[in-house]
Amino acid sequence: MTTAPTSVSISEPRTGAPLVSVLVPICNVERYLDECLASLASQTFGDFEAICINDGSTDGSRAIIERYLQSDPRFRVIDKPNSGYGASMNLGLDAARGTYLAILESDDFYEPDALEKLVSAAEKSGSDVVKADFWLYWSTPTERREPFRIVDEQQAGRTLRPLDDVAVFFRKPSIWSALYRRSLLEDNGIRFLETPGASYQDAGFNFKVLVCAGSVTFLADQILSYRQDNEKSSVNSPAKVYCVCDEYAAMEAFLADHGTDRARLTAILERMKFDSYMWNYDRLSEDLRAEFVERAAREFADDLAAGKVDVSLFEPWSEADLRALVADPAAFSATRCIYTAPGKLNTFRHYLDLGGIPLVLKVIAYKTFRHSVRRTNEAGGAE
Repeated sequence: MTTAPTSVSISEPRTGAPLVSVLVPICNVERYLDECLASLASQTFGDFEAICINDGSTDGSRAIIERYLQSDPRFRVIDKPNSGYGASMNLGLDAARGTYLAILESDDFYEPDALEKLVSAAEKSGSDVVKADFWLYWSTPTERREPFRIVDEQQAGRTLRPLDDVAVFFRKPSIWSALYRRSLLEDNGIRFLETPGASYQDAGFNFKVLVCAGSVTFLADQILSYRQDNEKSSVNSPAKVYCVCDEYAAMEAFLADHGTDRARLTAILERMKFDSYMWNYDRLSEDLRAEFVERAAREFADDLAAGKVDVSLFEPWSEADLRALVADPAAFSATRCIYTAPGKLNTFRHYLDLGGIPLVLKVIAYKTFRHSVRRTNEAGGAE
């Protein structure tokens, strides 16, 4: 065990300015950290600095970091009192010296050629951002991986402007399966919100990046293993209940000074916000849900009245959920608790309660159409 730092200290670089700065936020992850840092040290691409941000760890994490500091001059450390993910990442952004910036979470680990693939794509395309796929990874009860497929067939290998394919805004943020041009972040003041713990800051960072990026290149390659064993299934801390609200308020404020199509971006943000609020609601402990759902209903009622919501961005069932939430948050909460259990019968009953047979038929037609489009795209890609 180690003593948590009482002030911020930043080690000096021991190499020249690298092409890539990799930020590794660390807080009490001794179980996974060596595998993470080893995957970084053994990259086939070597022109990087690894900035380990030690957020007040009290376990053996700092000793593991020290081993890499002693053996590899590319590794640096920022020691700081515990103040959360956002504060850690902002210190890392300030310390970074690379042309590009990457993020590696301390319980994940890279494929050996991860940085090589990201940098090669960035240099070839000149993109502001390169976004790659990743593995869902479990180490217990037996080791297994599944591709997440964040990049679909139509995006793989392409470079595009985010607003030309708004679907990219609705994907999992996965800010750690990407490479960013550091000047994009600095020129646009893209930072992390310093809310407690690690609570939705990835969503805000990703949205700001997509708003400002002129071009994003997508890779279908899986570049890292995203660990599922260390996930928490619920939120029990009252201090974190409204972190998602703070994050989306900050994202909306960011739009006041950024983006060329603010009405469209605001509508996209509202669609993202609904999904995030529902995900937050489902993870809350039961005693915290009632208050949160009331606030969510008020916010979306106000947003609908202000004309911020574009229902064409919602699937039929999501639009029905939105309207049910605003109309009667208590009734919405009761039905969601009953019907969010997995299974087609529960899903059918949920749609039936929300909108009767007309909604069920609308959902079937929508899903049939989407399946047909997907099959057509797959057939076209195979030719």
